Amino acid sequence: MVALRSNVRAGTQRQSFVTGRGCRVALGPWTVAPLTNGVPFPPSAPAVPRPKTPSHSPSIPRSSATPPTAPPPPIGQQQRTPEEQVLAQLRNVIDPDFGEDIVACGFVRELAVDPASGSVSFTLELTTPACPVKEMFQRQSTEVVKALPWVRDVTIRMTSQPPKPLLPESGRPGGLAKVRHIIAVSSCKGGVGKSTVSVNLAYTLAQMGAKVGIFDADVYGPSLPLMVNPEVKVLEMDPVTKAIYPTEYEGVKVVSFGFAGQGSAIMRGPMVSGLIQQMLTTADWGELDYLVVDFPPGTGDIQLTLCQTVSFSAAVIVTTPQKLAFIDVAKGIRMFARLVVPCVAVVENMSYFEADGKRFFPFGQGSGDRIQRDFGLPNLVRFPIVPDLSAAGDGGQPLVVADPTCATSTAFMELGAAVVREVAKMAGRPARQAVYYDQQQDLVSVQLPGEPEFLLPPAVVRENDTSATSVDEWTGQRKREEVPQDARPAAINPLGNYAVQISWSDGFNQVASYELLDELRRYSVSRGGPVAAVLTGGLAAEAQLG
Repeated sequence: MVALRSNVRAGTQRQSFVTGRGCRVALGPWTVAPLTNGVPFPPSAPAVPRPKTPSHSPSIPRSSATPPTAPPPPIGQQQRTPEEQVLAQLRNVIDPDFGEDIVACGFVRELAVDPASGSVSFTLELTTPACPVKEMFQRQSTEVVKALPWVRDVTIRMTSQPPKPLLPESGRPGGLAKVRHIIAVSSCKGGVGKSTVSVNLAYTLAQMGAKVGIFDADVYGPSLPLMVNPEVKVLEMDPVTKAIYPTEYEGVKVVSFGFAGQGSAIMRGPMVSGLIQQMLTTADWGELDYLVVDFPPGTGDIQLTLCQTVSFSAAVIVTTPQKLAFIDVAKGIRMFARLVVPCVAVVENMSYFEADGKRFFPFGQGSGDRIQRDFGLPNLVRFPIVPDLSAAGDGGQPLVVADPTCATSTAFMELGAAVVREVAKMAGRPARQAVYYDQQQDLVSVQLPGEPEFLLPPAVVRENDTSATSVDEWTGQRKREEVPQDARPAAINPLGNYAVQISWSDGFNQVASYELLDELRRYSVSRGGPVAAVLTGGLAAEAQLG
């Protein structure tokens, strides 16, 4: 049985909670039933401590005339084979994204050691050819292995073997079967520079060593024919297989309705959705590491069809500093959350311009920061207003191709590295965080990296929703809407490494970032026995679990 009493206590409203309504709160019934959550996450075992920083011991000088006599191996290495000594040294090289050494990550392959000649060779097999830290891995691996007294020469081969896509390959039909990752670039609002970001991101990934394609999903007003200038400007179709052959520019495969010889289209939504689906899936993309999809503005049939047709690995959200842009972008993030597509980065375009040594913000500030904060997105990249960026696009040559060393191209390299990191983390291993609903205890269990598990009443999680349904998007104030007290999580699905999507029994969908859940830790309760929690607006609730 559950004995529950509640009372409203005076005090100031907490920023992350709705003001109290002076009513009784029912946290029960507390029933005993088998766990039926759609995606259960058992508490993870504690990670084995690993060195936090790689060793950077300098190479020992050698004489070409007489090989030096190697000193006795250090204590702890006396019983190790040469191979074991090399692997022990390589454990000092830490992957900054996974937080583990390159041996534990499985990157070290084909190790060959010849102690007589002092030569060591091995392969570093990474998860993507566009790995932004591959040069760091090669440099640090050479340094730590050469620190062994008997090593004279180190040979490292850098290769990549990308893991399987985030979602099953059955979600990649037709010509997409050999595409490893599909990246959506969306703004849900026109005129914010989404196509410019899409094209420059695609060519940045190509410059990082990846095989890349770009798909222009805007049939009403395709932008790609203006922004790139391929030799063959018309798409060709195989008369037998009906496969579409992408055109190509600067090593990137390109498909757009504008290259179909039709210009822009005038047709109804269902026809457009079918056309886009056909072009995307029947195009012979071949083997690609990344396919960048330039979404059209909005959150309607076209966008839903795209997300339901293929399995997107991640999404990049483009916005501008205005409040109006934030409202539209928030709708897009919730759409992707509903379709379990993790958003990995926010691009705040036209953020500022510089003149006379000062920085000016003509459209205000804060949209990108608020999106990153409210939705827990891990990366925010700002782009200034520069004439070269739009001029390069209008001239048929993306800026990162025309001027790869300028400051704006460097910012695109930062964006590309962020996308590669986040996609690799999600595809390479399951998310470290674990959140699941314990139906037996009627509690939400939260396990964050390196932290003990804590438990939250479902009402606490639900009433701290940060979406537009619960928070006024203009004022930032929490709405006074009643939350059904019998609502319980029906399913909890991970959204990459930054949030979970909670589908509630009353049909409500909530995106809860791990940062938000961590803030709610102070309202955690005990498993079994008497529990107490402070809910909305200082509402105190006590319960006896039996």
